[in-house]
Amino acid sequence: MQRAPKASDRLVKIIDEFPKLSITVLGDLIADEFIYGEISRVSREAPVLILRHRDRTVVPGGAGNAIYNLADLGVNVLPVGVIGDDEPGRLLLQAFRRKRISVSGIRRIKGRNTITKTRVLAGTTHSARQQVIRVDREPEEALDRASIHELIYETRGYIHASDALLISDYGYGAATPQIYSNVRSKAALNGIPVTVDSRYRTLDYAGVTAATPNEPELEEALRIRIGNDDDTLVKAGNAILQRMKLQSLLVTRGKDGMVVFPKSKKPVFIPIYGPDEVADVTGAGDTVIATYTAALAAGADAESAARLANYAGGIVVMKRGTATVTRDELLRAVMES
Repeated sequence: MQRAPKASDRLVKIIDEFPKLSITVLGDLIADEFIYGEISRVSREAPVLILRHRDRTVVPGGAGNAIYNLADLGVNVLPVGVIGDDEPGRLLLQAFRRKRISVSGIRRIKGRNTITKTRVLAGTTHSARQQVIRVDREPEEALDRASIHELIYETRGYIHASDALLISDYGYGAATPQIYSNVRSKAALNGIPVTVDSRYRTLDYAGVTAATPNEPELEEALRIRIGNDDDTLVKAGNAILQRMKLQSLLVTRGKDGMVVFPKSKKPVFIPIYGPDEVADVTGAGDTVIATYTAALAAGADAESAARLANYAGGIVVMKRGTATVTRDELLRAVMES
């Protein structure tokens, strides 16, 4: 008698498909800068700590982190976005090239600042480093028409060779509902999944395949308070699902895991994978949408895709800084649990 396949077997088969996929990522490319210092003393000039500089790293954040996660999952990634003609922009390009990620769809704009989020972390020789301040550097001007036209053009070109389109909208102008509308109206999406993670305007992306807001973003979109009320959460999720005409909705809930709302099915609550105490949540949402998109592109149903995204999110929050999940790590988590 042939045994029924285990849930883990199905998930492993989905992960095995990742290297066969190509996914276009349209979004706001951000440089995540981390400055590490050792606490030396308190300043005489002001009641602040003086840190002895120890290290500095710059890694892709925002859409760049989603791109990095897809690459580490084995997916062929096609990024579309803009950077400035500055050091953070150059470091982002170098980082992508080291991963053998194509950079031909990234437009470099002279005189523009690359979006940079600088986190200063302090600690002692024998203690964990804690973030003490974050400084954001952002472009002073909106994107010009020529740059927006280029984003539309590059995305349309890549879609023909893609198994999915991921939109990472952090509100900086490289990914907007208007850009997506232009892409959709002038290019045949051929039924590929389109996923969106939008910080401020999720509802404006009606017609995409799936969205992955966190719970506060869901509350903001509907102007409601969910708190610990699961019934309110279910009603809110179903409302978003219907208003945006989605095939699925994935709501992340931090330590409470996530809830996936497949179209025409009951929502599924998925408990957090791993320990409750996390090391760092920076960029976890990028890991979730990258894994969810790859799974959908591989033909997974919404629940299976959500379970893989939950594993990936649980792994990445145990790492310091803006981090990724590798394909081997994801496979190991599925097999061990």
